[in-house]
Amino acid sequence: MIEELLMAAAGAVAAIGVYTGAAARIVKQYERGVVFRFGRLRDDVRAPGFTMIVPGVDRLHKVNMQIVTMPVPAQEGITRDNVTVRVDAVVYFKVVDAAEALIRVEDYKFAVSQMAQTSLRSIIGKSDLDDLLSNREKLNQGLELMLDSPAIGWGVQIDRVEIKDVSLPETMKRSMARQAEADRERRARVINADAELQASKKLAEAAEVMSDQPAALQLRLLQTVVAVAAEKNSTLVLPFPVELLRFLERSTVGPAAAVGGAPAVVAPTPPPTSTPPVSDAYLKGAAHAAEGVEPVEDLTGASVEPAPSEDGA
Repeated sequence: MIEELLMAAAGAVAAIGVYTGAAARIVKQYERGVVFRFGRLRDDVRAPGFTMIVPGVDRLHKVNMQIVTMPVPAQEGITRDNVTVRVDAVVYFKVVDAAEALIRVEDYKFAVSQMAQTSLRSIIGKSDLDDLLSNREKLNQGLELMLDSPAIGWGVQIDRVEIKDVSLPETMKRSMARQAEADRERRARVINADAELQASKKLAEAAEVMSDQPAALQLRLLQTVVAVAAEKNSTLVLPFPVELLRFLERSTVGPAAAVGGAPAVVAPTPPPTSTPPVSDAYLKGAAHAAEGVEPVEDLTGASVEPAPSEDGA
């Protein structure tokens, strides 16, 4: 009798263990459990942790509540300004209602992927090339709104949408490079012209100062000579202004006059010249010609008399 009771108890314990093993489920922290009993949805969504279902009657579906990162394949389209581009993006979304995500749509991940591709092609056709390249934040917000409006009915929330890359044809890349180069060259020319204008104004002011003080021009000339000679050891041909010579002459004559009166001016002696030999007949003819010449006055009023002949005539 006792053995029968023990065997019955052991069988009951084994049955309970088998039932518990078949009915026990573990729901992870980032998951939610949705139970269908005879194909009908149970109102209670199982929270994370240990839970029990009726074996053979209930079916538990676990839904991941984490943010899903889904790349959108590159879509080729024509922009509003007739430029062919290829654009790819990435979508971040998560499930906010596990029951709706299982009931409303067959496969919510595939549905979000297809909707993201069609929305991306639509946003390409509505945008200009400059917007795709420089105003991506606004396009990302537009894509997010286009995806979030239908996805919210599926129990899915679009967290963020980012345009990842924009591929352009090679001809368009070269055209944009030439445009950027021309724009930079234009800016360089404008900056150079502005610098020339400012330099001309400063040079005009310097010329006014040098016209009032002539010595400043000479000092500036000497500074230029020093600067040029310091860079390279070469022969420098520089015109020397006469004003500087006159300035040096005045500075030299002044101290000499103050010490001993007017300086003696020494006439330069002409270099000796060789005179050819003259015959006696030539000298007599020149003397007779000089006797018949009347003295005349020069332009300054001084009389000019002929030189006496050598024979005293």
